[in-house]
This record gives sequence, structure tokens and C-alpha cells, in this order.
Amino acid sequence: MGLFFVIFGQMINDEIRKKLQNIIRGNGSEGQGDSCTAIRNILLESFGTGRTVKSEFQSRAVIKEKQAFFLKSYAEKESLWMQSLPSGCDYLTRGGESEVYLSANKRNVVKVNDAIYYATWMEYFNSLVIHNLLFPSTAYSFLGFMDVKNDLCAVLLQPFIEGEQADLADITELLTFNGFVNTRRQDYYNKEFGLLLEDMHDENVIYRQELLFFIDTVFYIV
Repeated sequence: MGLFFVIFGQMINDEIRKKLQNIIRGNGSEGQGDSCTAIRNILLESFGTGRTVKSEFQSRAVIKEKQAFFLKSYAEKESLWMQSLPSGCDYLTRGGESEVYLSANKRNVVKVNDAIYYATWMEYFNSLVIHNLLFPSTAYSFLGFMDVKNDLCAVLLQPFIEGEQADLADITELLTFNGFVNTRRQDYYNKEFGLLLEDMHDENVIYRQELLFFIDTVFYIV
């Protein structure tokens, strides 16, 4: 396991640490041209940010609804509103929060996500940006928004990783090596950044060629 320990460790360098701290403090991310960061910055300007308090999840539904209305309006103005998925997509599976499709080129997956695990859309895009910083090999690209059964959904593109399901012990060892303490089951907490990383079971991490690829993550700033 030494190879992917080294690679993962190098990802949390001083530059990444500074960017993570900016996100956690609720600051805008400058100098980053990726699409997920762009949407996060727009939400931040209009709604600010807040830490996750699980007991307040339901009470923040009004905020999430306002953000959904704002994002749909923004998407329509900026040609980011999608009537359908990219052509040639083939349905693969349904996860906890996403429908997953294989793209026409067979090198990416398209995920349609309703952000059900998050109290607000701001929290959802925080999680995406954090994922992209820590796991660039499986980084998300934002394609647009669409309506699915009257719910706003984000449409994302992610590299398609083929391999085996990772061993839970390897996931724990790797995350512990990088400052994430196992709190219960497959949930982890990083004290330095005040980050929760939840539901890191074997189906959300792929093992290939002595590397772990994190394909589905749920981050909360607490």
C-alpha cells in the first residue's frame, strides 16, 4: 500500500491546505477556473455559507428551496439548463443520491444528483470542490442543471474508473494516514480542517493498480 499512501499524502500539500482552509472559512476561491468552484462562488456571493448542523437539516429546507430557484434562473440565463443528458449516455445504476450513466466515449460517467444528502446546495458544492481538491484523479466537472420529477438536479461528469471494490481496512488505513479518524462505521473526521467524510464503504472506493480511487464522497464542514 506504500505507493498510494505517498500519492495521497502529496495531495494535501501547503497549496491544497490553503485552499481547503478558504473553503472552510467561507471564502471565495480565486484563480480556480473549474466549473464546480464557479457555481460555489456564485452561491457564496448570494447566500453566504454555513456549517452543517444535523439537527437543523429539515429547518434549512427553505434555504435550499431558495437556492434551487436561484440556480435554475441562473442556469437558464447562462445556457446551463439542460433538457436532456448528453447524447449516447447509457444508464448504469442508481446510487443513494445519483443516477449514473456511462458516457458515449466510455471514458466518463455522467451523474445526475439531487443533493439529497445536503441541507443546502451551498453545502453540496462545497463537498464537490473539496472532493476535487483531494481526489483530482476522479474530479467532477459541472455540466449543468436539469429538472427530474420536479426536483432540481446537478449534472456532473467524472472519469470512469474500472477496478475492484476496495477493502474497508485499506480505506481506513489510508484515511487515518492522512488525518481522518474513523468515528463510526464508515464515517471519518479530520480535526485539522473540521471535515466530516461519510459513507466511505467499499462501493464508493475503487482499487486499481495499487491505488485507491474515491469515486463517491460526502463531505460536511462542521
